[in-house]
Amino acid sequence: MKKYLLAAGAFLTLGTNAALAHITLETQEAAVGSTYKAILRVPHGCEGKATTAVRVQVPEGVISVKPMPKPGWTLQTKKGRYEKSYQLYGETLTTGVKEVDWSGGNLPDEFYDEFVFRASLAADLPSGQMLYFPVVQECGDAADRWIEIPAAGQDEDALENPAPGIKLLPKK
Repeated sequence: MKKYLLAAGAFLTLGTNAALAHITLETQEAAVGSTYKAILRVPHGCEGKATTAVRVQVPEGVISVKPMPKPGWTLQTKKGRYEKSYQLYGETLTTGVKEVDWSGGNLPDEFYDEFVFRASLAADLPSGQMLYFPVVQECGDAADRWIEIPAAGQDEDALENPAPGIKLLPKK
């Protein structure tokens, strides 16, 4: 009986570690119409290789994005048109950051780091729903694509490469 309990405990521990082995957001919920500080947690490299780039796609409704520079990394943003215009502090915004790229760094597989940006969540985003930020983690010639978004009714835990996401809360 003791043998079975040890095996079950080992399985649960390994299963838990596997579930946490992808890029996640530290704060996993935020109110629509608020400012959100996105902290992307990178817990490992790609199959033992060091992380050399992290690219995050900014979803529609996330506006006025300002990424935080990281020493030793090159920071670039890709801008584009929003699908519609947004109001922020009395201004009408029609374009903005659509992707944030940190590259040229070296985060060994055995270390952990965080990549940060701040943004505003549009007031008309649907509260009660999830909002996903697809991320590509490059490790030299290898890459992990954390880009899967669950279909309606699909369990997020069933995805092999889930995109990090936040639950949208009602406006405060």
